[in-house]
Amino acid sequence: MIQVEKLCKEFKLSRKQKQEQGSSSNTIMAVSDVSFKCTPGRIFTLLGPNGAGKTTTLRILATMLKPSSGKVTIAGSDVVNDSQNVRRKIGFLTGSTALYDRLTPKEIIKYYADLHDMPANKRDERMGKLFQLLGIDEFANRRIGKLSTGMKQKVSIVRSIIHDPEVVIFDEPTSGLDVISARNIIQLIRDCKKQGKTVIFSTHIMGEVSLLSDDMAIIHNGKLIYNNTFETFMKEMKSRTIEDEFIRIVGGAA
Repeated sequence: MIQVEKLCKEFKLSRKQKQEQGSSSNTIMAVSDVSFKCTPGRIFTLLGPNGAGKTTTLRILATMLKPSSGKVTIAGSDVVNDSQNVRRKIGFLTGSTALYDRLTPKEIIKYYADLHDMPANKRDERMGKLFQLLGIDEFANRRIGKLSTGMKQKVSIVRSIIHDPEVVIFDEPTSGLDVISARNIIQLIRDCKKQGKTVIFSTHIMGEVSLLSDDMAIIHNGKLIYNNTFETFMKEMKSRTIEDEFIRIVGGAA
C-alpha cells in the first residue's frame, strides 16, 4: 500500500535558474498538494508532461528526496521517519541511477542481493529467472561499461527487484528497450500484480497505459488534475484515443 497525503516539494532556485525561467521567486513548487493511494494487486499509472512532477513524486516515494510538507507511507512505514525500513520494502527503477561500469551484470546483482541479506540459494534462483526473462544471460559476464543502453536498462530492472519487494516503483521502465524487451517488462509488471504487489509506474507510452493500468492519475505543473480508475477514465473519455484525451485534460488545466 502507498498512501500519499497533501504532498508538496519546493526547490530553491539558483541565480542562473531564475534567469533561465524569468522568475523573481527564489523557489519553485515542483509538487503541490498531491494526494493518491496505490493498493496491493493493482497497477497505478502516473502520467504527465515533462517537468510535471512525476519523477519528483516517485523519488519522494523512494526516499531519495524529502517532502517539504505532507505525508507518505509505504507498507505502513513513513518515508521520512522510517526511511530505512521503506527501502527494504521497495524496488525503485529510475533512468538516472548509474551502474558500476567495471562490474558485470552478475556481479552487480549479487552485490545488491547481498545488501538485502538474501540467502545465496534464493538469490541465485531469482537471478536466474529474471536473467532468463530479460535475456541477460548472453551478456551476464560482460562489464557494464561495454553494454548498450537497453542492456543496462535490463540490469537496472533486475537490480531494482532482485530482493522481491512488496512495493515496486518504476519510472519509465521500458525506456531505451526494443519491442521484445519492452514486452517482457510489461509481463514482469503484470506478474508483480498477480503476486499481490503494489505497483506504481510512470510512462510516456500510451499503449502501456491501456495494457497495464488499473488506476491512473495525471499530474501537471506539480498538481494532480485527474485521479480515478482506468475503467472510469475510459468511460468518461471525450476524445477518440487515450493520447488525445490526455492532451485534452492537460490542456484544460493549463
